[in-house]
Amino acid sequence: MGPDTFLNISHVSKTFPGVVALDNISFEVKRGEIHALIGENGAGKSTLIKILSGVYQPDKGAEIYIEGAKVHSLTPLEAVKKGIAVIYQDFSLFPNICVAENIAIAAEIEEGKRLISWRKIRRNAAETLKKLGVEIDLDTPLSDLSVAKQQLVAIARALVYQAKLLIMDEPTSALSKSEVELLFRIMRNLKQSGIAILFVSHKIDELFAISDRFTVLRDGKCLGTFGEDELDDDHLIALMVGRKIEYTIYPKRKCMGKVMEVRNFSKAGNFRNISFHLAAGEILGITGLVGAGRTEVLKAIFGLNHPDSGKLFLEGKEIRINSPEDALRRGISYIPENRLAEGLVLRKSMSDNIVITIADNIKNRIGLTDRSAYRKIAEKWIHTLNIKPPIPDIAAVKMSGGNQQRVVLAKWLATNPKILLVDEPTNGIDVGAKAEIHKLLRDLAGQGISIIIVSSELPEILAIADRIIVMRRGKIVGEFESDGATQEKIMNLAILGRKEASPLEFQK
Repeated sequence: MGPDTFLNISHVSKTFPGVVALDNISFEVKRGEIHALIGENGAGKSTLIKILSGVYQPDKGAEIYIEGAKVHSLTPLEAVKKGIAVIYQDFSLFPNICVAENIAIAAEIEEGKRLISWRKIRRNAAETLKKLGVEIDLDTPLSDLSVAKQQLVAIARALVYQAKLLIMDEPTSALSKSEVELLFRIMRNLKQSGIAILFVSHKIDELFAISDRFTVLRDGKCLGTFGEDELDDDHLIALMVGRKIEYTIYPKRKCMGKVMEVRNFSKAGNFRNISFHLAAGEILGITGLVGAGRTEVLKAIFGLNHPDSGKLFLEGKEIRINSPEDALRRGISYIPENRLAEGLVLRKSMSDNIVITIADNIKNRIGLTDRSAYRKIAEKWIHTLNIKPPIPDIAAVKMSGGNQQRVVLAKWLATNPKILLVDEPTNGIDVGAKAEIHKLLRDLAGQGISIIIVSSELPEILAIADRIIVMRRGKIVGEFESDGATQEKIMNLAILGRKEASPLEFQK
């Protein structure tokens, strides 16, 4: 353990009833390095993060050293005091208070003073944002900020606590390319100032773009720590999943008929004059830059974001969907992008989350839940989607991000939908699980379910969609049959609004 080591862990294990989540993990994180922690969903990353942040206690025999000193019992407060800060995917911020308060009020409260110095809160927040090199209005309510700026607020809050190790869990999952570049610039600046970053991501290209070293977990075991010059894409993926994984490019189909038609949907500030149709058994991909209005269109169809004007037709008949309940009765289900805020009841069990959408359909004659049917349905989807750990009673909050996403999929597939609206279905999911989700969606389409998938990952859209719509600034700017689409053509439309760019535009 050298003087440049901030964190050293050895023999760290964690066992839950019937499951070994971590098995004898050992590695170190150096000061001023960006260290990637990677592995499939269920590999143990989330459990390890919770141990490092004091949420979980490791099994007996674990050794944790922070700045050379052995830590005997790490609590969340002790972790913060020792310089460890976790920025989760949901940021754990307060949407109803302003930027300055989100950044600095907790640190002020913890000083134990009777009176809060609002001037000090503003000064600390302003100084911290200045260190990051970003400008955000301190008085803006957090809920008014973009996801990218909320993330910067979360980083600033960690720096107020004098963080020496930032653990960033899937920090780029909801960011555009330009926002990712801004985040990476800030991460490199933090690295230069001596702050260590433990970076958790499933995006292989981003891992190689920003990381100095890689620690790989698989099935709860540590396969080793590697320098960036020791790995390439194929080697890294093989370590993560034990096999080579590639996107399967599914054969494209020309699906006939109109199961659903959206005609001239508009909503101020969201989207304008949106018109398209969906055929039986078709996978229709909608892509574009973050903020193009894609999610808002799906929510409008599902009754969560009522359009100001326009019509919706189902099997040739005009219908009105005023609520999600209306949509479900019509056979339309929606899998949201944000599983934590919209997809799960985190304190409930996996089984409860899976069965919640059809709870009224499995009651016996006296109105009580048929426990046998309840269990069979939950176990069916746990098996079908290979959800880990396969423990029906485990709380959703204790599951890894990718397996939480599978629970959300199961929850809506249990409704036997005719039309499935899917927003970023593999967000935060490892490469092996992505292939499984893609196959599942294609199988569902093969069974006659019509699917609309919103995705920012162009290889994903090109792999599984039969037809692709591109949105830009709230409007549809182009449509492709999938076998005629390329990433370059899609990006030209998404960025420039037309299929081809002139050479001069790329020189600007």
